[in-house]
Amino acid sequence: MRRSELLERIQSDELWDLIIIGGGATGLGTAVDAAARGYKTLLLEAYDFAKGTSSRSTKLVHGGVRYLAQGNLSLVYEALQERGRMRRNAPHLVKSLSFVVPGYKWWSQPFYGTGLMLYSLMAGKLGFGISRPVTKKGALRLAPTLEPEGLTGGIVYHDGQFDDTRLAISLMLTMQDLGGVALNYMPVTGFTKENGKLTGVVARDTETGREFKLLGRAVVNATGVYVDQVRQFDEPSASKLISPSQGIHFVLDKSFLPGDHAIMIPKTDDGRVLFAVPWHDRVILGTTDTPIKDIELEPRPLAEEIEYLLSHAARYLTKDPKPEDVLSVYTGLRPLMKGEAGSSTASLSREHTLLVSPAGLITITGGKWTTYRRMGEVTVDKAIEVGGLDKVECGTRELRLHGYDTQPKPDPFAVYGSDAPEVKQVLAEQPGWNDLLHPKLPYRVGEVVWAARHELARTVEDFLSRRTRALLLDARASQEMAPKVAELLAAELGFDSAWQEEQVRTYRALADGYLLHPSQVPAAPLPSKL
Repeated sequence: MRRSELLERIQSDELWDLIIIGGGATGLGTAVDAAARGYKTLLLEAYDFAKGTSSRSTKLVHGGVRYLAQGNLSLVYEALQERGRMRRNAPHLVKSLSFVVPGYKWWSQPFYGTGLMLYSLMAGKLGFGISRPVTKKGALRLAPTLEPEGLTGGIVYHDGQFDDTRLAISLMLTMQDLGGVALNYMPVTGFTKENGKLTGVVARDTETGREFKLLGRAVVNATGVYVDQVRQFDEPSASKLISPSQGIHFVLDKSFLPGDHAIMIPKTDDGRVLFAVPWHDRVILGTTDTPIKDIELEPRPLAEEIEYLLSHAARYLTKDPKPEDVLSVYTGLRPLMKGEAGSSTASLSREHTLLVSPAGLITITGGKWTTYRRMGEVTVDKAIEVGGLDKVECGTRELRLHGYDTQPKPDPFAVYGSDAPEVKQVLAEQPGWNDLLHPKLPYRVGEVVWAARHELARTVEDFLSRRTRALLLDARASQEMAPKVAELLAAELGFDSAWQEEQVRTYRALADGYLLHPSQVPAAPLPSKL
């Protein structure tokens, strides 16, 4: 459905059952749950779907090995169940991934082996496989670039992997399939109230500047790191809920980790897990955990984070990445719940928090991608209570998401799932639409048209960052693609040449922030091997 048609739907004086603010994992999960129950559902996103934290994950669907070590068995169990449901409901986007946990101490294998066996067993029927020990030779066969010096062996275990923004787009389309309305570039600027209770929201269409007053029985704040700002629209004196931190990831060439196994280092200097993960014929290395004060729409990596990843990669890999090897560096913010004074963000809770203000604003925050569905379920349960809605049971545990395909093809179109044949039909509409946009990336000209027509892509960034993953896979190549993408979007959406020029300029400036520059790289020598 085109954006103009969606705007026509909200121009009426329609009373929505739920209005959801925020188009990331949690907001989209809540919207799908509400629409699946038959409620009249509207989702409003200030920028683009998954623009923030939800597009900047480690691309893993996991129970949380670190939480197991902390003794938080209930959190791990819930996440493992949700992990299994994600693969069952979206097999075209979620798959099993095998990890090697290297051991460099005599006690590593029995210690981690016991924990990871418990981790495997806790998943039950929704498990991805049973963990097992491997010798030093076996570990190096599966992960050839592991540092061999001091290596005693390892453990192989199984978790999940996905494409985060493609799942976000699938959720948006699923919601629309179920009769809901989702709009990007529609920031909520305030609330409407009657007798001290919320009656709806005030929103502004960024493209036209038009303001809308939209009525809803229940309003949900699912804006991630921005939840406190939205809460203060409702209660100016509301205390802050979150203590944000940021994490960065490097994207490297596949040669840094050949094969199809990932590497997991259970505990690094800041207490976090370190991953090296194969993804879309690249390798993702991450992540850091750095407390921050200011929340930026486009956060940037800090010098100490860059040094941290470079030095830890040098410790654990035989092929040490240099700054010039980094194809892209991306930074995400985490909405962690505030802890005791002096606690590190690595120790703060990843569990979700749900609360209701005196006026009736429902806020859901915390959690992670893996538990998005469960967070949506509990949020809609609360909205039924707050909005006085007719009670309907949750129907998302076994809901197949848009694009569901149990036999995705091993090609670049696999992320479209069952939509892939229609995407290929678009590519055949015009000469040249089946050509590559850039020789270093697998994306084709006609995919821009598909994204504009069917996936609400409105900008060059929408396409290069989230409808495809060009920005993350090769930031420089994506900059070179920008003029052609702008031309195609302008033709499809009716924008002029001035719009195209501004889009190219804006995108190239944004993508520049995903490149490592000499001034960002520490001059000090990196630590030696283990």
